[in-house]
Amino acid sequence: MSAITAITAIIAEDEAPLRRALRALLAETWPELRIVAECEDGIAAMEAIAAHRPDLCFLDIRMPGVSGLDVARAAVAAKSLVVFTTAYDEYAVRAFETGAVDYLLKPLQPERLQRAVERLRARLRDADDDDGARVDALEAALRPAGARLIRWISAAVGDSVRMIGIEDVLFFQAQDKYVRVVTADGEAIIRTPIKELLAGLDPDAFWQVHRGTLVRVSAIDRLRRDELGKSMLHLRGHDEALPVSAAFLHRFRGM
Repeated sequence: MSAITAITAIIAEDEAPLRRALRALLAETWPELRIVAECEDGIAAMEAIAAHRPDLCFLDIRMPGVSGLDVARAAVAAKSLVVFTTAYDEYAVRAFETGAVDYLLKPLQPERLQRAVERLRARLRDADDDDGARVDALEAALRPAGARLIRWISAAVGDSVRMIGIEDVLFFQAQDKYVRVVTADGEAIIRTPIKELLAGLDPDAFWQVHRGTLVRVSAIDRLRRDELGKSMLHLRGHDEALPVSAAFLHRFRGM
């Protein structure tokens, strides 16, 4: 981060009054900081990170679309520093203990923000590449003990119901009011929203690659750009290419 370049940040918070409050406090505490985007959900935050590559991200841990933890991974990939905001003491304490840059507890307090700003200024001067591991550790700490993952999908196929093992699913894709469940030998439809599915899937086994698409990681073959420059994902043994939005391209670096 060059000394002659303004430090930039995004704010991701689904409640408008809290976004405004944080922006106002930052204007008082760190007047030279430039807010380049304010986002009301996780997807918008990831798109803002891809577009602006901010130095800092102030992220609510719980947001619609995708969680603050998923957004934090995109931020880390873009070399941004992360501050979590939360209304839950247990989250804040765990975030701090696992080494997150800092956290802000709601309702926001000017004195606490001042301390966070001081830590951020120090981190900006002394780059640290451990944030990816910190986010992973935080996710593990926040995952409820014994949390149950989806093992079977009960899906409609014509006038019958098919039981599909989660290990057979190649991808889920939102389509109107339904979600397609695609396997190597066919597809079915369910009414469970993508957001709800995401909460019940192993994050190491399924990645979100688009606002309405979840893909089995082990089924991915390659990522290519089409003639229009759009990023398209190709799966092994499956002809259909799936679009990947800019917000999720960080997942494929090095592929």
